[in-house]
Amino acid sequence: MLQDFGLYFELGYQHILDIKGYDHILFVAALCGIYLLKDWRKVLILVSAFTIGHSVTLALSLFNQMRMNTPLIEFLIPVTILVTALVNIFSKSFSQKNIKFNYFMAFVFGLIHGMGFSNYLKSLLGSDTFIITQLLAFNLGLEVGQLVIVIIIMLFSYITMQLLKVKQREWNLFLSSAIFGMALIMAAERFSTL
Repeated sequence: MLQDFGLYFELGYQHILDIKGYDHILFVAALCGIYLLKDWRKVLILVSAFTIGHSVTLALSLFNQMRMNTPLIEFLIPVTILVTALVNIFSKSFSQKNIKFNYFMAFVFGLIHGMGFSNYLKSLLGSDTFIITQLLAFNLGLEVGQLVIVIIIMLFSYITMQLLKVKQREWNLFLSSAIFGMALIMAAERFSTL
């Protein structure tokens, strides 16, 4: 049982950090890359909102309480990245109202990403009956991998803004525009499979 836990933890960790599945990395980068290191509490809440969202749909899907159109979900994932990047680009400042909207957006988009994670996890589980342990382990692995991405992005943002003296707004526009461009290509490719 503990061996299975370690295996599924590692699979979750590797899945989120897999460069071939860079859509999740792009989403987390768009979500947190615009914040300063001093905003770590806000980022933690954002990541938690995303976690809650994807945990809900991951569990519902694995327990067959929800069915989804896989090509549609795979298309919607880059759409979530596009929307997040656009919100970043058009937000001139970060008021409390904007931050609350970002939390809500992270939760809702987490629901969509959870459906994408569930397709991967379902293919791994097959007909295994001990789903709860594997679900918990996989989800924890995803979270640790996600925190690695957050730390890397926040440190990169810190170096860019504090050491290289790039203004926060300029960094936000650069990062969000780059992410938007990559997500647009991804969305266009996946649209053809609908």
